Amino acid sequence: MQPAASIAGAPSVALIPRASLRWRSRLEAAAMPIMAVLVAMVLFGSFCASQGRNPLAVFGAINKAAFGSWYSFQNTLIRAAPLMLTALCTALPARLGLVVIGNEGALVIGGLTATAAGLAVQSAPVLVVLTAMALAGMVGGGLWITFVGILYYKRGVNETISSLLLNYVAIAFLNHLVNGPMRDPSSLNKPSSYPIPDDKMLPAIGESNIHYGLVFGMVVCLIAWVLMEHTSFGFKVRMIGGNIRAARMAGLPVAAIGLIICFLAGAAAGLAGMIEVAAVHGRANESLAAGYGYAGILVAFVARHRGLAIMLVSVMLGGILASGGILQRQFQLPDATILVFQGLVFITILFSDSLYGKLKFFKEEAA
Repeated sequence: MQPAASIAGAPSVALIPRASLRWRSRLEAAAMPIMAVLVAMVLFGSFCASQGRNPLAVFGAINKAAFGSWYSFQNTLIRAAPLMLTALCTALPARLGLVVIGNEGALVIGGLTATAAGLAVQSAPVLVVLTAMALAGMVGGGLWITFVGILYYKRGVNETISSLLLNYVAIAFLNHLVNGPMRDPSSLNKPSSYPIPDDKMLPAIGESNIHYGLVFGMVVCLIAWVLMEHTSFGFKVRMIGGNIRAARMAGLPVAAIGLIICFLAGAAAGLAGMIEVAAVHGRANESLAAGYGYAGILVAFVARHRGLAIMLVSVMLGGILASGGILQRQFQLPDATILVFQGLVFITILFSDSLYGKLKFFKEEAA
């Protein structure tokens, strides 16, 4: 390859082949999360050893509970469905450079609005009921995160803090409604809303226990991938995330695009809330705040905010969530031990971000 022509006596600069740039950057993007997860596994194994448990036996039990049989794999996929959708609540704004962690609140609000819509049209055909619930859940969750965007773009409020605090507001709102206006008098020990009729629930796929929420999650992830990677709108989003000042100078409506992304992010988490109501719980209660929103943050960071990778990581983390019980039964470890593993993965992923572009192997050599 010939060196580029020098300008005004400046030294010539060798051009770096495009293929070299592509494979090194792609390898780094794939290798860094994998190495971070491996480090987290080593740390978690050390923690288990400190508790007098064999780390290899613990990891073997986690694998068996998550993927050891068709029944256990079904439980993994059931948990993966809401994780795919809540992960998008963090992944989409991240492409703008925003760190939104209001996933749990958007899921709860989506579940509440979906329940209200389902009860309002419960006498209609099942397709109408489920459509109304899905739309209501997406609008409720979308508006919830859009409020975060309004606070950021109009008032300069930090989006991470506001979205985090709104999680607690949403949970308090849930508790108020299921203990008050929406409460079913027959729900004594666990205050809940009136139930969605059984024949209007989201059905399972074939003879399995897996509900169609998994299909919803996969389809939405695919749509998000196409939107962000293969459309002009996605290019505008990436441009804003890369350099917001340059985007404004280019005439892009930064605030408008940001609010659209916030709505889409919240709508995905709101749809997860609808799925939890229509396929799992059948009503709104405190079980909506089961932690899928917070786990979705981890999925988004491990997947590097990419729609296709989110599907794979959601299955992995869904398996980890499904294995909490076996650690308690087989190793007499607290059920929350699995949360230690999640926390270690999150910490190592965040630390790995500081290493991007600094490891010698992934740096481009001058041609």
